[in-house]
Amino acid sequence: MSKKSSSKKQLLGKILFERNIINQSQLKHALEVQEEHGDYFGEVLVGLGYVEEHDVVAALVVQCHIPYIAIDKYEIDQSIIQLVPGEIARKYHVIPLDRVNDILSVVMADPLDEAAKAELKRVTNCRLAPFIATDGEIDKAIHRWYDNDLQGNSCRR
Repeated sequence: MSKKSSSKKQLLGKILFERNIINQSQLKHALEVQEEHGDYFGEVLVGLGYVEEHDVVAALVVQCHIPYIAIDKYEIDQSIIQLVPGEIARKYHVIPLDRVNDILSVVMADPLDEAAKAELKRVTNCRLAPFIATDGEIDKAIHRWYDNDLQGNSCRR
């Protein structure tokens, strides 16, 4: 879930408000908490108990026009997993999904993270086709696909 500029925070909140997932006072309170602490807006909403993680992802799909993918439904070829080192997958909360020629499909918790996309392009030498999934889904996928090289590392929260 991405840190947003003020206009994008309001847009994400507007999407959730228009879908009757949050009310006006919850939106206002979440924006105040986000402003005070500088946390991710979606995570603030989840932390306050106003929404579920999947609600935020659904709103981000609408906002960013990046498709959601249920990563746990996929069998990923080990050669694809090896394109992205485990440390990078954990750091940026990403899972490579498939590659066609020089285009790598990658599932990301924050598909707007430019640093993550730049690093993925650098290490894979591929263009990216980003998808979004929840933090929890990506955590499970990282544990499933990178378990052999955990060496004490944990997924970010």
